[in-house]
Amino acid sequence: MAGGIPGTDILKCTRLILEYPCLKEFTIFTKLKKLITISILLLGITFISFAQNKQGIITQDATAKIIKFFPNPATSNINFEMLNGLDKTYTLQLFNFMGKKVFELTPASQRTNLSLNGFFRGVYIYQLRDRFGKIIDSGRFQVVR
Repeated sequence: MAGGIPGTDILKCTRLILEYPCLKEFTIFTKLKKLITISILLLGITFISFAQNKQGIITQDATAKIIKFFPNPATSNINFEMLNGLDKTYTLQLFNFMGKKVFELTPASQRTNLSLNGFFRGVYIYQLRDRFGKIIDSGRFQVVR
């Protein structure tokens, strides 16, 4: 306030609002808009923190690995070992990083050694599926040359 009586700016604004009803609606709209913006912001923060806390609920069973693979990165061969014993109904599928299936096999023993001849350098995804096609385990490995 530059050189005026304190509160005169507020009085001028109040007089303007009373004289022009459209300004009154505008200020109510502005206040409502601010209230809605703050509410959305608070709701968003609450939702984000709820989603972040939800991740900690995953049980150990959901992350338990059924298959172990080594070495990673691989150069010429890779081994897949079933940790819970062999189930002959399982299928092991390998996909390149673009999602194209490049190999599929039904493991004949608890440990399977796979030659990587014909595999290009890059990242590959493996999926272990049961007889219904449900993914039991998955992971990724890298082929380097």
